[in-house]
Amino acid sequence: MSDALSSAIVRLHEAGIPDPSNEARKLEALATEQGVDLAKLVARRATYEPFSHIAGRRAFWKHDFFVSSDVLDPRPDTETLVEAALTLPFDTILDLGTGSGCILCSLLAERVSTTGLGTDISAEALDVARRNAEHTGVSSRATFIESDWFAMVGERFDLITSNPPYITEMAYAELHPTVHRFEPRIALTPGGDGLAAYRVIASDGAQYLTPDGYVLVEIGFDQGTSVQSIFRANGWRDVACIPDLNGKDRVIRAKAPK
Repeated sequence: MSDALSSAIVRLHEAGIPDPSNEARKLEALATEQGVDLAKLVARRATYEPFSHIAGRRAFWKHDFFVSSDVLDPRPDTETLVEAALTLPFDTILDLGTGSGCILCSLLAERVSTTGLGTDISAEALDVARRNAEHTGVSSRATFIESDWFAMVGERFDLITSNPPYITEMAYAELHPTVHRFEPRIALTPGGDGLAAYRVIASDGAQYLTPDGYVLVEIGFDQGTSVQSIFRANGWRDVACIPDLNGKDRVIRAKAPK
C-alpha cells in the first residue's frame, strides 16, 4: 500500500467517513482517471461531499448520469419507478421535476419508439438533464422545459412520472448537515407535511393524460397510505402501492379518472 493511500485512509477515518479503506481506494482510482492529486479528492470527501459529485457521475438503471449540486443524486430506490413504468404501455412520457433526467432518459432508452418531456423549475437542473439525454443517446426524443409542475405543459401524455420532493420539514431539519450543503433543498422537501406535490399531481394530472393513462410517483417509505388517499379522493382508478427491493412502500401507481 502506498504512503498516499495510507494517508488517505487515515484522513477519511478521522473525518468519520464510513468504510474509509474502500472510499480511499475508489478515490485513488478516480484520481488516476482524472489526472489529479489523490489528497485533493480526499480533502473534498472528508467534508462529506458525495463521491458522485467528486466523480461527476452516478450509476442509475443502465447508465452513468452526470450529477452536480444542482440536482438530486439518483438513488437505487427510484429504479423501482422505472421498473414499474416498463410494465405499462406508453408512447409519450411527461416527467415532472425531472432533475438529472435519470427517469425520463432511462425510459426513453428502454423504449426506442417513445418520446418524452421533462419539466423542472430549476434551469440549472435542466442543463444537467439535457446533458444526460445527450449522453444516453435519447436527446432527439427528449424535450426539457422550465415549468412549475404543469404550468407550462400544453399537451397530453400516456404516462406521467415524478420523483417529487417529499421529505417533511421536520425530517429535513434532522438530515445530516452535508445533505443541506450538497443537494438542492427544492428537490428534497416542499416543507410542511411533504405531500404538496402529490396534491398538485392528483388534482391536475388527469388534464395532461390520455384516456387510461397512468401516473407513477415515488414516495417516502411512510407515505403510502396518505398518497393513495390523495389520489383516490381525486377520482383516480386502480390506485396501488409498489414496494422497493427492501419491501418498503416506494411508488404509487394510479390510472386516470374517467
